[in-house]
Amino acid sequence: MTKADRGRLALLGVVAIALAGCATPRPEAPRDASSWSGRLALTVHSEPPQSYSAGFELRGAPAEGELQLTSPLGTVLASVHWSPQGAELRQGAQRTRRPSLDELTADLGGTPLPVAALFGWLQGQTADVSGWNADLSHHSEGRVVARRLQPLPTAELRLVFQP
Repeated sequence: MTKADRGRLALLGVVAIALAGCATPRPEAPRDASSWSGRLALTVHSEPPQSYSAGFELRGAPAEGELQLTSPLGTVLASVHWSPQGAELRQGAQRTRRPSLDELTADLGGTPLPVAALFGWLQGQTADVSGWNADLSHHSEGRVVARRLQPLPTAELRLVFQP
């Protein structure tokens, strides 16, 4: 496995963990509309299929923010920071920087991942993201499922959070 492949898997794992999950989110202090936490799971329907899950904390806004992925024990697995000046993935001492969040996720995951759209989805709002379709029908229960139909391979992102 190349360094680029490991980076892609790490980013997909971080995003998957942050966006979807099957466990109940831990109780937390009240949050504002620009801060979300819970669990996420990402399944990429490749050959062989790849699955990732993690805890997540999403802060900020689509233009500037941070997504942090954690293990079930609370260890930080990775964090992604973005602003108008660029985006950076941090995994321990390793840093990967790109001019934009879309470029960072595309370089590491093969296609841009809808990190910016998460803010709208978590607020129960649709977000137009090329290739992705979000099911918000269980938003009031703290669950969102987003599916990527294009480009292949398809993928599914599940989020569990405090509504």
